[in-house]
Amino acid sequence: MRILIVGHGGREHALLRTLSRDAPDASFYITGANGGTADLAARVPVSAADADGIAAWAHANAIDLAVVGPEAPLAAGAIDRLADRGVPAFGPTAAAARIEASKAWAKDLMRRAGVPSARHATFTTADAAESHVRAAGAPIVVKASGLAAGKGAVVCETEGAAIEAVRAMLADRVFGDAGAEVVIEEYMTGEEISYFALTDGTNFLLMPGAQDHKRIGEGDVGPNTGGMGAYAPVSIDTAELRDRVARDILEPTLAALRDAGAPFRGLLYAGLMLTDEGPKVVEFNCRFGDPETQALLPLLSSSLLDPVLEIARGGSVAGHRLDWLDAAALTTVLASRGYPVSSEKGRRITIPDSVMHDPDITIFHAGTRIVNGQLVTDGGRVLAVTAVAPTLDEAARASRVAAERIVFDGKQYRRDIGWRELARLGAATLRD
Repeated sequence: MRILIVGHGGREHALLRTLSRDAPDASFYITGANGGTADLAARVPVSAADADGIAAWAHANAIDLAVVGPEAPLAAGAIDRLADRGVPAFGPTAAAARIEASKAWAKDLMRRAGVPSARHATFTTADAAESHVRAAGAPIVVKASGLAAGKGAVVCETEGAAIEAVRAMLADRVFGDAGAEVVIEEYMTGEEISYFALTDGTNFLLMPGAQDHKRIGEGDVGPNTGGMGAYAPVSIDTAELRDRVARDILEPTLAALRDAGAPFRGLLYAGLMLTDEGPKVVEFNCRFGDPETQALLPLLSSSLLDPVLEIARGGSVAGHRLDWLDAAALTTVLASRGYPVSSEKGRRITIPDSVMHDPDITIFHAGTRIVNGQLVTDGGRVLAVTAVAPTLDEAARASRVAAERIVFDGKQYRRDIGWRELARLGAATLRD
């Protein structure tokens, strides 16, 4: 079997590692290999952003399965182009990927389907958006409607901060075309949880809930990032909650996508806020989340390849199941100095042998590359350090210790990943 991974970040490293476990005799290929994937897959000389080029290369090289990781190529129609070439591909079409690529479109879809989410309004001019902010008051959330690499949502504690965010997006175009339309939402209170659903458009396999940490600073302060860490499982992920999420959110959303002529086949990510009124959608993503994927996949004991291949070939996941280790996983992201505003590149990375060869630690590479035989930084989020252990307390401790031992100039990371769950458990890690 010949398998192509599109993308080259930490999520793609996790997908590559899991699929190579499931198919050890397969040949793997990846667009834009990083320092961790270079030895696992042959590098494809095509950009992940080039949907036509990816499809042409996959067809010419007899690829049996293409897995598209990032949202941008999905929104650009990579799955459509691969299908045109007869290449089995995992991921939604461009039409279905609008559930992430346009927050305004997604909010309208949810409204029609009766899916619970925050009250909102959509604007394309700064003056109208500012008037809405003044009328609604703060706290309030301002979101770029388009794709902004996980940084387009700004939680504003004051009206002034919200007006500044509106101007930055609509007037200054800090997110380019992604911010040409903004969605302004009510501020929801509660605890967040992320759910992944492998779906054929109707049936789905729901993975355990995970919790991401978006803010750059410990205690969840500072600007949003693409994600500074994650853990799973989460104790608030009860059977009752999962049933409610399936019934009230996933099933009507998939039905609404089918009714819109955009059936969703691939991985549907639901980021939820658990409010006093029940779970509400914060956002939908059209692909595996990062860094939740790096925490969830090391816990998967059954095959990921089987349902992914079934979906890619147009089949059904009815009758499939996912099995999980009776353990906990926690991921700490190491980022470059300046992230999320900027990032430094070319800083030498040293990973001690004690970390590299620890059987309970997996290091997923994101912003890294090899230069003259040396591993160096090459982006904002550099590495994701995942520990698997019998308890979350043990996993948190192991991940943090490993993160401390990895060295590069400007390294920044959070030492409190999983703090809510650890507090519920009365974990010793919080007292270290």
